[in-house]
Amino acid sequence: MKWTLGHIPEILLATAQHLWLSGVSVVIGFVVAAGIAVYCAHRPRAYAVALVLTNLLFVLPSLALFAFLIPFLGLGQKPVIVGLSSYSLVILLRNMVTGMNAVPQDAMEAARGLGFRPKDLWLRVELPLSAPFVISGLRIASVTVIGIATIGAFIDGGGLGTIILTGLDQNRAEKIIVGCVLISTLALLFDKALQLAEQLFVRWR
Repeated sequence: MKWTLGHIPEILLATAQHLWLSGVSVVIGFVVAAGIAVYCAHRPRAYAVALVLTNLLFVLPSLALFAFLIPFLGLGQKPVIVGLSSYSLVILLRNMVTGMNAVPQDAMEAARGLGFRPKDLWLRVELPLSAPFVISGLRIASVTVIGIATIGAFIDGGGLGTIILTGLDQNRAEKIIVGCVLISTLALLFDKALQLAEQLFVRWR
């Protein structure tokens, strides 16, 4: 515990960086996935193509994807954020489309009868009714991204992965343990918080 107690500011900074990388990536992934979902939800062929492409991104090894992005975005947080956003796409897209397709057609027809435009239809009918699916997708995507963000340390992306990486380089078990425990804690906190939000929304609805 000697290293930990003497480096609290460094640990807090790495934790904040990890939260920043993960949070921004999930938000970007959510916005992109929402746009794709709105277009593809009622177009099966387009959805099939989108699923294939986003699945291909998801199965790429994270370090390989980050390395591929370096010539275009350089070292640092930019390629990490782009890569992490890409990994969240397939999770968010699948849950969004599943949720939108689960919306009762009676509700959709009633909204159209009231003169709702496509944008209003999505914002005021489809999105609220599909929210449990969306929150579930956010939950899975957040935990996934928090874990993969660790690899960003290899390309100077910062975060808690930096502590683990330096611990490996210096053969300092304490650094490795601290980094792993904090990453696991963040993932569990986000998982439980979003699980609670999902349960509350289902009860409210």
